[in-house]
This record gives sequence, C-alpha cells and structure tokens, in this order.
Amino acid sequence: MSRPRGRPAQGQGVTREAILSAALGLLDEDGAQFGMRALAARLGVTPMSLYHHVGDRAGLLQALSDQVYGAVLEDDAEAAPGPAILALLIRYHDAVGRHPQLTLAIFAEPAAFAGVTRAITGRLDALLSALTPEPLLWRDILVDHAHGSALALCAARGAPQQAGAMREQYRRALARMLDSLAGPEPGPR
Repeated sequence: MSRPRGRPAQGQGVTREAILSAALGLLDEDGAQFGMRALAARLGVTPMSLYHHVGDRAGLLQALSDQVYGAVLEDDAEAAPGPAILALLIRYHDAVGRHPQLTLAIFAEPAAFAGVTRAITGRLDALLSALTPEPLLWRDILVDHAHGSALALCAARGAPQQAGAMREQYRRALARMLDSLAGPEPGPR
C-alpha cells in the first residue's frame, strides 16, 4: 500500500513537537536506526510530512539540539569566567549524558552544528578569552573532555551509583583543569 507523497497516513496530522519527541525517543533507543524514514514510520506519516516541519536531517538534529541543550546557556553573566565555564560545562555534560546518541548524530552530520550548539561554543570561547591567550586550544580540550566523560556514562546506564560517581569525577577533573588554567603557565619539561 502506498501513501500519497507528503500526506499524513490515515488522515492524521503531525506537529513539530510530536516529531521532536518521537525523534529524541528513537535516538535514545537506537541511534543507529535513526533516520527520517524510521521516524516517519514511528509517527505513522510519510517522510515528506517531516520535511515540512523540520526540514532535512540536519534541520531535525539542530531542532533537537536546540531543545536538549537550550538550558545549557542559562545566564551566568554575574559569574567570573572560571565559575561560569564550570557551570556551563557541567550543564552541557549532563545534557550530553542524558542523550548521548544526539551528540553522536551531530558529530556525523556537521551541518547540524548550528543554533544552540554553536551559541554554547561561542559563549565558551568568550569566557576562555578572558582566562587564557589560547582560548581555542582550551575550548577543544574542555569540550573533548566533556564529550568523552558524558559518552562514557552510557556504560553506567542502569547503575545510578556508578553514573553518579562518574559525574562527580568529571566535575572534580573539570574544576582542577580550570584551576590550573587560571594559574601560572607551567615551565618547560
């Protein structure tokens, strides 16, 4: 049985909110199976119905990242750069840990790196510029550390104590790196 192109199946419409909710669920369950066709099947609509609401795959991933990472940019305007970076990266780490497949999907789709994810990077760059003459180097180090630690939380799913210990270890390591960043430059080795 074929469906008319761009028309919802069984006369049912679909909302952007329903698409984003189903997409995040599909990503969380099995990121390898994530795609527009699988999402359309889950929602009982044609793939063209999705494109009307979210554009292409990159647009869908950007909308998901805006939704998931939106709270990462809470205003820390009153905080000094070090504490603001610490708070920003802890919120980001927690968001990546809750939805690791979203981060992996964005890695695989560079066009999806826009919106809130780009704003987080810009905020981090600005804060680091106040602390170090090498803000881009430190941004890469700190973001890679956040990603690696948060993605490792996948192994602790179903083990809340282990996951909590891993989160605390990330926070301690991040604080230590930021303390050393604010301190004197190390001498030659």
